[in-house]
Amino acid sequence: MVTPALPPPAIVAPEPGPSVSAALTDANVRVTSAFSGAQIVLYGAVFDPETRPSDVVVIVRGPDQPIRIARKVRVAGLWVNSRPVVFEGAPGFYMAASSRPLTEIASFSTLRRLGAGIDHLPMNAPEEERIETRYGVRDVVVSRLGGDYLEWRRAVIRLKEKANLYATDHDGVRFVDRGLFRAEIDLPTSAPIGEYQTEIILFQDGEAVSRRARTITVEKAGLERWLFLFANERPWLYGIVSVIIALTSGWLASVVFRRR
Repeated sequence: MVTPALPPPAIVAPEPGPSVSAALTDANVRVTSAFSGAQIVLYGAVFDPETRPSDVVVIVRGPDQPIRIARKVRVAGLWVNSRPVVFEGAPGFYMAASSRPLTEIASFSTLRRLGAGIDHLPMNAPEEERIETRYGVRDVVVSRLGGDYLEWRRAVIRLKEKANLYATDHDGVRFVDRGLFRAEIDLPTSAPIGEYQTEIILFQDGEAVSRRARTITVEKAGLERWLFLFANERPWLYGIVSVIIALTSGWLASVVFRRR
């Protein structure tokens, strides 16, 4: 007697939970000599079968760069620069846009864990202090555990905010319809070249319930791109060519003025 085969167990799909999705109007920014900044618009949607109250936070972080800063100190009645401090790994650009103030969206610990907001922005300073010599200048790399770390960190943020490279916009994410939202990302003329990581976070009841990531690429175009690649890929040859051009220009100028 043949036992009939049993049908495979049914696969029950999990109940869909809240999620967020988003897209950029332009994920590639080309920088030329006429570049005067750019504005990128992000459109997104919140999907939630229970239509619970939601908040959206958009975080844009540019490529990390070393930042060298110094402060004025008074020596013998004169104001001079102190020994500089170098932060290694601070983002070259940072923007946090949200549907309402971040402190009303989530707790301090949650924002700190997600790095949401300038106050919670992680900066990669070495764990231990060390002294390095670069280009003939002795630089102190600040320790993450140093007593003055927060003071130096605030100085970095002030400088970046003044250059429009760090920003927080508590009304930067706007819901244009039920579940549909929009955010604008302004890139200044001084925006660094490289890949920008864009993170879209959906909050409900103070918790991050869904996250999406998008990438923006800022790159030089035309002659600027060729010179940028040439200088970075062949720095010695670029330096030699620059010296030859400078010497030739000076010689030609002297010949022209001598004839006159």
